[in-house]
Amino acid sequence: MARRPGAPAAYGEEFSFVSPLVKYLLFFFNMLFWVISMVMVAVGVYARLMKHAAALACLAVDPAILLIVVGVLMFLLTFCGCIGSLRENICLLQTFSLCLTIVFLLQLAAGVLGFVFSDKARGKVSEIINNAIVHYRDDLDLQNLIDFGQKKFSCCGGISYKDWSQNMYFNCSDDNPSRERCSVPYSCCLPTPNQAVINTMCGQGMQALKYSEASDVIYTNGCIDKLVNWIHSNLFLLGGVALGLAIPQLVGILLSQILVNQIKDQIKLQLYNQQHRADPWY
Repeated sequence: MARRPGAPAAYGEEFSFVSPLVKYLLFFFNMLFWVISMVMVAVGVYARLMKHAAALACLAVDPAILLIVVGVLMFLLTFCGCIGSLRENICLLQTFSLCLTIVFLLQLAAGVLGFVFSDKARGKVSEIINNAIVHYRDDLDLQNLIDFGQKKFSCCGGISYKDWSQNMYFNCSDDNPSRERCSVPYSCCLPTPNQAVINTMCGQGMQALKYSEASDVIYTNGCIDKLVNWIHSNLFLLGGVALGLAIPQLVGILLSQILVNQIKDQIKLQLYNQQHRADPWY
């Protein structure tokens, strides 16, 4: 049948603007992170349930709670991406793309603000570390994290080893009945070569000593300065990590937008075919 002059080229009924490659690549991309999010939530819930009730006092710095929150947000986001790509749902795909863009921009803004306002960022880090010191004995996960950090960076406390006096168990006040009074955690102690058994009481009474005396047994420098120095000396590593986090987000945004445009073109094609199916010049 002849086609009306100037009319768009006709496509076969089987033709589709939606590319199966883009569609299923986006689906499996989201499915991978969907499974990862469920594992994160499961690990976080398990870690939370295994804790003592006293750990509830430190929710703000609880790694298990952080894992659950991030896992739930990732689950919801990737769910929109999975179902949106599989069902070719523009609303879900645009929600996925918008949320992923917001997350990317927030991460970018946090990095820029942290660099520009480095002094305020340092103060915030100091506040977090001091809060963690206060709750050191309340949360086993937090305790292990602090011990790992102090051993990794060869440091003790936030500014100095005397910061441990903020903890009720290590406080140097005369009315403190704790056997750890005026002490520091064992992770502050200098390593002993060929030590078969870790001496967990090596930090006993260290806060009562002067810097010169304590430095023979423990690390006296605070972890904040050590952390800042580590960041300055590993900028390329941190840049690589940031790039590794950004690439999947940008890929997700790009694929979702390509698929949305393809679906819109397919809808236009279907409407055009329906309107001109009875047209004798079609």
